[in-house]
Formats: sequence, C-alpha cells, structure tokens
Amino acid sequence: MDEKINQLRKHAEELREKILRASDLYYNHDAPEISDFEYDAMFDELKKLEAEYPELDKEDSPTHRVGGVASAKFEKVVHPVKMGSLTDVFNEEDLMAFVKKSTEALISAGYSKDDILYSVEPKIDGLSISVTYTDGKLTMGATRGDGNVGENVTDNIMTISGIPHKLPDPLNLTVRGEAYMPKDVFERLNSIKEENGEKLLANPRNAAAGALRRLDASETAAAHLSVFVFNYQTGNLWTEERQPLTHAETIARIKELGFSTIDIHAIVKTPEEAVEAIREIGEKRFSLPYDIDGAVIKVNTLAQRNTLGENPSTPKWAVAFKYPPEKKETRLLKIETNVGRTGVLTPLAILEPVRLAGTTVSKATLHNIDIIRQKDIRVGDMVVVQKAGEIIPEIVSSVKEKRNGTEQIFNFPETCPSCGEKLFYDNDDEGGAIRCQNPSCPAQLERRIIHFASRDAMNIDGMGPAVVRDLIENGLISKVEDIYSLKKEDILTLPNKGQKSADNLIAAIEKSKARGAARLLYAFGIRHIGYETAEALTQKFGSLDSFIGIDSDKLMTLEDIGEVKAASLISFFGQPETAALISHLKSLGLVTESETNGNGSLADEKLAGLTFVLTGTLPTMTRGEATELIKSHGGKTAGSVSKKTDYVLAGDDAGSKLTKAGELGIKIIYETTFLKMLEE
Repeated sequence: MDEKINQLRKHAEELREKILRASDLYYNHDAPEISDFEYDAMFDELKKLEAEYPELDKEDSPTHRVGGVASAKFEKVVHPVKMGSLTDVFNEEDLMAFVKKSTEALISAGYSKDDILYSVEPKIDGLSISVTYTDGKLTMGATRGDGNVGENVTDNIMTISGIPHKLPDPLNLTVRGEAYMPKDVFERLNSIKEENGEKLLANPRNAAAGALRRLDASETAAAHLSVFVFNYQTGNLWTEERQPLTHAETIARIKELGFSTIDIHAIVKTPEEAVEAIREIGEKRFSLPYDIDGAVIKVNTLAQRNTLGENPSTPKWAVAFKYPPEKKETRLLKIETNVGRTGVLTPLAILEPVRLAGTTVSKATLHNIDIIRQKDIRVGDMVVVQKAGEIIPEIVSSVKEKRNGTEQIFNFPETCPSCGEKLFYDNDDEGGAIRCQNPSCPAQLERRIIHFASRDAMNIDGMGPAVVRDLIENGLISKVEDIYSLKKEDILTLPNKGQKSADNLIAAIEKSKARGAARLLYAFGIRHIGYETAEALTQKFGSLDSFIGIDSDKLMTLEDIGEVKAASLISFFGQPETAALISHLKSLGLVTESETNGNGSLADEKLAGLTFVLTGTLPTMTRGEATELIKSHGGKTAGSVSKKTDYVLAGDDAGSKLTKAGELGIKIIYETTFLKMLEE
C-alpha cells in the first residue's frame, strides 16, 4: 500500500507542476502551450486524486487557487466579492448528477421541488473582470487575478464596448463580466500579422487578455474588445429599497442599465432538461460570433444559492459543462512551403476541405520540420484535424492504420522556392527550422520592409502591407534603405495615391528618421531581438556602430542576453552588408546613436527619479511616444496612480486616474507643461 501511495504522490506532484506551469502561461503570460481541454482534464484528475486520497492533498495545491496573480505592472485591487471559479463537468452524467444532488439538498432544506429552477447559459471564453460604480459613475475596473486580488485596469476597461461609463441611475454596485475578442476582430488582426510575417495570435481568449493588460489604453482600444456581463456581485441594482430574487431578474436589470449581457439560454427544472439545453448550445457554438468553451448551469433563485453555500474555491450552486474540441478526419493532399520575414520556411498542409468548428477548413499549420517528423505526417495520409483554440486549424495526428502504401515522406526543398539560394537547418531554442539566409530574397523583402515600417519599429504611418507591395512591384524599393530615397512623385505613381496622401507618407518617412537607435535596431528584424532587448542593448552600448565586431562575452554582460541572442546579433552585425547599411542610413539622416552616453546611463537625465502616469489622449503625440520621451530623459512610467507617482500627464477624455490623482494630491500636468519640463 505504501508503494502505491508513493507512486500516487509522485503522480500528483507531476500533475501540480504541469498545472502550475500551464496556469502561469495561460493567466499571467497569455501564451498557452496546451489546450483548455487538456488543462481541464489534468485539473479534474488531480481533484479526484486529492479527494480519494486526502493524504496527498496540499495546502498550496492549484486546486485551491483561482486563476493567476495580479501583475506588478498594475495597482492591486482587493475584490469586494471573491471572484471564484466553477467546478467543471465533462459529461452529461456528471451534469445530471449535479442537478439531482442540488435539488435533493434544497428539498431537504425545505424548498418545494416546483420552486427549484436552474439557468443555463453559454460560457464565454475570455478574461473575467469586475466593474464597480460609485453614484452611477465607473470608478474601478479590475481583472480577476487570484480571485481575491486583481489588477486595476480601469482605463483599459473603459475602452470596451458594452460597459457604460455612467449608469442612468446613481447606483453603487459591482458587476462581473467576461471581456472577449469577437471572432471577426481576431481573424482580422491575425490576417494583418500574417501579412507582416509576425507570429499569429493563438486564440481570441489570449488575444483579449493581452490587450486588456496593456499599459497604454489606446492599444486596448485598438483591439476592439467586447464584454458580456453575467453576474451581479454586490451593491444596489435599484434606487429604491429592493433586492433581486433570481439570477434571471438580475440579468434583466443589468441589461436595462446599459450593459451587454449574456442571454440566458433556458430556465430548466430537471436533469434531462439541463442536458437538452447544453446540447442545444453545443450545436450552435461554432456559429456564434464569439468563442465559448462550455455552458454554465446555475441555481436560479439567489436565496437557494445561499442555502447551498460555497466550497473553498467554487460555489456549490453552479457548474461549468466543458465541450470537447471537435476533431475530424480528412486527407492531406500536399505540403506547401512559405518563406517568412526571417527566412524561415513554414510548411502548410493543403487538405481535402472538411467542415470543422463551423467553417470549411482546407489548410492547416504544420509549424516546422520537427513537428512533421515527430508526428510522422506524410503526404497522402488521412489526418485528424482540430482548431487550436477553436480558431486555427492544426493537424493533431496521422491515421497510420489507414495507410495504403502510396503515402510519401515530406522533405523540404534544398533551395529556397523564392530566390533559389541553398537552405540550411537551424536547430535553435525555438525548434528546428529550415531557413533561407539570402538577405535579398524577394519573399523576405516584403515582410522585412513591412516590419521595418511597423508601429513598434520605425512607425511610418501610411506604409502598410498594401503600399509596401505596390512600392516593390513598381520597382521603387528593393531594399530597406530605399524607403528614405523616395520622392513625392514616386508615391504619386502608386494606385489610389493623391497629393495629400503622398505628402503625408513623405512626412511620415522623414519623421521616422528621428525614432532612435533602439527602434532602428528592432526594425532590422534580427531573430530573437524584441524591442525591449533592443532598448536595453542601445542604452548599454550607445550606438549601432558599437555592435560591429562585438564579441559574445561583452554582449552577455546584459542580463537579457544569452547565448542564442548573442549568436543572432553577432551573425547579423558580422555581415559586411550590415556595416554598409548602417553607414548608408546615417548618411540619409537616421539617428543611429542612443540617448545614453554608451555606459547605460542617459546623456540627459532631466526626469531622473520621476514616475509619470499617462491618461487620456494627448494633443500632438501618442502615449507610446510620450513614454519614450520620458524614458529617454531618465524618467519612468507606471500603469496606475499611487503614492509613488510624481506626475499624471493628462490629455482629453482622461479617465479615473485623474480622479485618483486628485484624491492623493498628485500633481496633474498637461502636454505643454510636460514639453517645457524637457526644454528647461
């Protein structure tokens, strides 16, 4: 028996480790590596193991926790009512058992069977938020965090469609909802990323979570999030002395107040009716304009909920029914290869069209050569396909037992399909990749220039994918530096370009010359080098010239730089073409030196030691540009107002941060005053 317990204890620890890692990636980094279904299955297995063998349970087990933790980037918020999670059920038998058990418990407590009802509604796959109003005005918006403490993201929540900034009545209340990204918005953002050769968003849930936790609310607004409010937490729903009696009544009232609410699909009485309702939701889930990952069954009467009570981390009066991901078999007809911005060839599966999760699927991602080999996927195979996050088609496995001998092992071409140069196998920390190293490869050129001109790089407004494509096709640019030799008459030769748009584009190109060394280094699109790394590098070493001939030991004195990043930088700056490119860009007027003096400290430290919080829309600059100015002069920015804040930099339509600054006595300044501070 001891041996069995030891084995089970070891298995429980392995499950906890996997769950904690998956939970951290999902809630705190918005970057899941396993499906919701796999996570839920592991979580359910651990719960059952701890229930059957109490000696294996641990106080810090993830089964006793809710969600993630509040990020240090945001002010922490203590929720007035705990934002708990729900117990999951994965089959109809367990769902019926919940309804039966709850009904029996309520009858035992003295309720009539005819008065016991359950609401059934879709479970939105998004990010749980709470929204608080004081005298009818929105005063606080927060993420769930660990259920007790969340993040203050008020300004970001105010950008979400379906959340009123002011209620029609002067009420004090808190509601709970699910912020989500509509499917059409998600697909539009991913198509833009695909055009730019960028990594695709995994699913709408994580895209929504990432957008909601931006430090710049304008970036949240650009994500076009929506919300469904599904619960009344605390406070008063009416101005007169009145308390709601049922969940259905609270949802109707919340809708009256101007919130977007999830429609209750059905009010049911019996276990059989509950099953029928969740089947009906399941049948139409793929046709909905938003993602759902299940259905929620709740006791409808609020007094009955109080009678049933709560478990340590979940209510006893509700469960979530989880739908399994839909999988279909189809035939893999061929594998095509596309060349990305960094030269990586990405295999794309061409499939016999199959109806999956509400749409017809004819293509699926295969990621890289290692995935193809690990899964032993061959051209001609019958394959199992599903949608990752219910959105992106992927091949789960091949059906080996259905092979007839005509299937062919896939091999990458030896030369680049775009430029004909020899390819090489790059086995780095991101997994095996087949790469074209030719910097003049036409397939890479378009995506490289799109990245160079993108918002986080040189931010050349008006030079999007369509314009870049037109410039290349018309022979106006064949390399990055050609951008800065463009003339107005060149732009006027492009389709749909008039005098004003040509003037605007030339002005945007000229303005980009002053973006600075960090932006330019990031714009080069060096593998593994994101903007934050580029900023740290240029602050440390001063100018882009200092990277030519640099060795890995010197690079790795920076905490953020390991062997992989160092090798990538040395490879890029070791090419003779790179030195020539930097010299040419300098001659064209681009800034290739950092604001620092080359030893990590800023040449101008006018704002050293000062912390700024930005709110509202500034007259002549974006929040991102203002943030860069603050940092370049030695200051810091924060996402929320606290006693540590020195200044609140405010613009039009400033939000709750302005109110908070007034309460704490924090000095509020506007753009003109801020610019004078930099001049003095």
